[in-house]
Amino acid sequence: MIRIAVITAVISALSQQVQTAPQFHSTIGPLPSSVRTELKNGHYWHKGCPVSLSDLRVLTVTHRGFDKHNHGGQLIVNKNAAPRLAAVFHRLYQLHFPIRHMSIKSMYGPRSHQPKDGDVTGSFECRDAVPSPCTGGRSTGHWSNHAYGLAVDLNPRENPYVGCGMSRDPTAQSYRNRSRHRPGMVTSAVISAFGSIGWGWGGAWAGDTKDYMHFSFNGH
Repeated sequence: MIRIAVITAVISALSQQVQTAPQFHSTIGPLPSSVRTELKNGHYWHKGCPVSLSDLRVLTVTHRGFDKHNHGGQLIVNKNAAPRLAAVFHRLYQLHFPIRHMSIKSMYGPRSHQPKDGDVTGSFECRDAVPSPCTGGRSTGHWSNHAYGLAVDLNPRENPYVGCGMSRDPTAQSYRNRSRHRPGMVTSAVISAFGSIGWGWGGAWAGDTKDYMHFSFNGH
């Protein structure tokens, strides 16, 4: 009887742990007027951008932080990509993949209030594609997938944009060596999560230029 009682107690305790374990949550909603204003004032969106504000959505997801706790994160993404990206971030949550900063304030807030480390995971930004560090320059002359809300940059510091032995972020230089894994670096499981919705990874680009943070709907 004692043995049965102990087993019952263990099962009950495990059941309680499962019931109280933090769960993943996600929501998708239109841009609030305050966010629209913030995007305009910060020049993240302007007339002539290839996507309208009404075609963008706020994707809110639970994610793991570098502190090993759960956090609520937000991205602004294309409305057509939002449901599939919610599934990707669910998978990243299951993998306990840590994300440093992912919020509207961190991405689009006043520069003085943005994280000093610049390690912000984000998606939408109406801008041209950034040229390779190999070529220099400020603009490629054509829209980035970010301008459509169809790309995500994941932990930019741990996953830098590099080319010809150079990086645009001096603080990310130590992460050019991809053979030594550290928390926040993109793994094969993360690549597979985005691959499950047909998105490609900038770290797989041919040639000397690699964008390890970058995932997009067409791989560019």
